Parts: sequence; C-alpha cells; structure tokens
Amino acid sequence: MKITTFFVALLLILNLSALLLKAEEISTPDTVNVGLYITSIHDIDFRQKEYSVNLWLWLKYKNRDFDFMKNLEVPMAKSVEKSYATVDTLEDGRIYLLMKLQCVMKGTWKINDFPFDRQKLRFAIENSMYDSKALVFSEDTVGKHYGKYFLMGWEKDSFNIKTEMKRYETAFGDPELDKPESEYSSYKATIVVHRNSWEMFFKIFLGMYISFLISTICFFVHPDNMESRLALSVGSLFAVIGNKYIIDSSLPESNTFTMVDTLHGLTLLYIFLVIASSVYTLRLVRAGFEHRYEKQNRLMGWLLLLFYVALNIWVILQSYNTIATG
Repeated sequence: MKITTFFVALLLILNLSALLLKAEEISTPDTVNVGLYITSIHDIDFRQKEYSVNLWLWLKYKNRDFDFMKNLEVPMAKSVEKSYATVDTLEDGRIYLLMKLQCVMKGTWKINDFPFDRQKLRFAIENSMYDSKALVFSEDTVGKHYGKYFLMGWEKDSFNIKTEMKRYETAFGDPELDKPESEYSSYKATIVVHRNSWEMFFKIFLGMYISFLISTICFFVHPDNMESRLALSVGSLFAVIGNKYIIDSSLPESNTFTMVDTLHGLTLLYIFLVIASSVYTLRLVRAGFEHRYEKQNRLMGWLLLLFYVALNIWVILQSYNTIATG
C-alpha cells in the first residue's frame, strides 16, 4: 500500500514538473537574433514619398514554426522582393536564414528647409504570425551595417538599430484576447541623413535669381521708356512663378511655409515694388520733377536691393543652420 502511494505521488510530481516546464516554455519567448547589411539606398522620390533599399538580412532562431521566409513582415514597405535566400542549421541547433531583399519603402519628408533638409530613412521587420509572447528580437552587433557608398548625394549623420515592442490597438479578431490590443517585437534601423545642399540650391533657384537681376535693370531705364521697364518686370514676374511651379512639381504637398515658398515670395514682392517704383518715378517726370527723379530712382533701387539681399541671406542661413548644427 505504501509502495503504491509512493509511486502515485512520484507520478504526480513528475506530471506537475512537466506542466511547470511546459508553462515556462510557453511564457518565455524565444529570442531571434537579427542582423542586416544595407548595400544601397536609391531612387529617393520626394513626390511619391518613397525610396528603395537593397540589403542583406539574416536571422538565427530555434523555433522552426517562425518560418520567416513566409512570415516576414516589413512595415511601411510598398513592396518587398527576395532575390536570394538560404537556410542552414547551426551547430547549436538554431536555424540560420540569410536573405537578400529589395524593398520600396514609404516615408514622410520634412521639406521646410529644402534643399538644406535632414531626413530619416527607416527599415523595420516583424513576424506576422507570432507576437511578443512567442518571440523577441535581439541585435546582431558584429561588424558594420552598411557599405561605404550605400547612399550617394547625401551625408550620413547617424545610423541606429534597436529592438522594441510595437503595440497594435486591435486583437486582429482573436477571441482569446481579453483586450483589443496586441504586441509584436520589432527590429528597427533608422538612418538620419542630410543633403549635399549648395549645388542643388543654385540649380533650383538660378532661374529665380536671374529674374531678380532682370527686374533690377529697370532702375537703369529712363521712365520715358515705361513700356520697357514694365516688360522687364512682368517678364521677371512670370519667370519666378514658373520656377516656383517647377520646384513644387518635384516636392510633396506641404501645409507649412517652406524656404522655397519664402524665397519666391520675397522675389515676387521685390518685383512688385520695382513696378510700383517705376510708376512713381514716371509720375515725377510727367509732373515736371525730373530733377528729383534720378535721386529718387537711385534711392529706391539701393533700398530695395539691400532689403532683398539681406532677407535672402537671413532666410538661407536660418535653413542651413538646421544641418550645420544637427
């Protein structure tokens, strides 16, 4: 009787231990070690708010059910293509998955200071089937994460990689969840870059500043040739509007007043004041005050020129300081 009781107790203890071990396995998520190497970032399209990323991605994990070949989720990606993939088993029994990806990412651009702008480019992965209760990501910190010439035309400010929990305010229809929320482990890479700006600045604003110079010539034309003065000013006016339209066609829509808007607005105001000054000096000449014309014309010309140049320098330096100071 005592022997029977002993064996029953032993079986109960063994079953309880097995249940505890199983519960511990369930409650402790598996760790997935992740690393990446970005070979290139290209086709940065401001208008469409997207950019392309070519990279190598590798994952090391124990649970074969994770199946990242099928369950790899890249948030904010317009498209993801796997051009190469290989699976191997390591000595410790973990799965080693290596993939080469081409991703078209959607992003948001800050264009307030364009072309002296600083942008954040992001890449992240999740497992679409298993939440944070089943798996968590850890960073593979060995080696570099990008090539020497991975991004042409921009300067890299920082490259940060982190893992975090991403919360969704939905249960995705799972009736077993008490609250309409779920949490997934996320592996994120964030690259902060700024543009090599001055070359682009002179390219996009060259037409505007030529229009400014043409309208300035009006101060060297006698008011008797009013048609010539007005033709120069009106022609400059339409040239500035056309230049603004061309720049806007390559930028995303914005609800803020950008540097591009400010500089074009100042130039349009300058041309309007040149036209107003021309009309005023013409009235002086026709009223018989030609002796006052030359003095007034010279004074207005210098005042408007200094006003325009000073405001342009101030606006440009304000925007440039955003990348100079970081």
